[in-house]
Amino acid sequence: MMRKLKLDELGRLSPSEYSKVIKIPVVVILDNIRSGANVGAFFRTADAFRIDRIILTGITPAPPHREILKTAIGASLSVEWEYVEEVTEAIRTFQRTHEVIGVEQTDVSIPVRRYVVDPKKKYALVFGNEVDGLSVSAIEMLHQCVEIMQYGTKHSLNVAVCGGIVIWHFAGPFLDRL
Repeated sequence: MMRKLKLDELGRLSPSEYSKVIKIPVVVILDNIRSGANVGAFFRTADAFRIDRIILTGITPAPPHREILKTAIGASLSVEWEYVEEVTEAIRTFQRTHEVIGVEQTDVSIPVRRYVVDPKKKYALVFGNEVDGLSVSAIEMLHQCVEIMQYGTKHSLNVAVCGGIVIWHFAGPFLDRL
């Protein structure tokens, strides 16, 4: 018979242990995300997959925002983050050292499941506003765009759900090596 594991059986790191482990070379850049709940979900996902850090830009709320704290459930304390006013400034910081990948539907985006993640590279994943997506200024600076193919009536997923899928895809090859 199957049995649900108790929290102490999951083997999770303590916050002090987490601060000392190697993070994977993936940075998340949030371009004008409106919802603190969405930002909190990104923190929780970043913690789960040991993402290097989160960069908040524009109108994106920052901790200790009430909605972030509620959704992140402590992950805003374990994941490194910083605020940069302009998304273009954040992207420029990583252009030479990381593959900067936007998550957006464009005329040249490829399905995320077809994007081959190279564990010898570093990545910066850029996610856009819940209504408008990535800004044009951000898109102009990207190395590549990926999208999550959808087969229903809606044209997009919630940005935090999208973040979970894309981050999971990019983290996999790095986590397989831990």
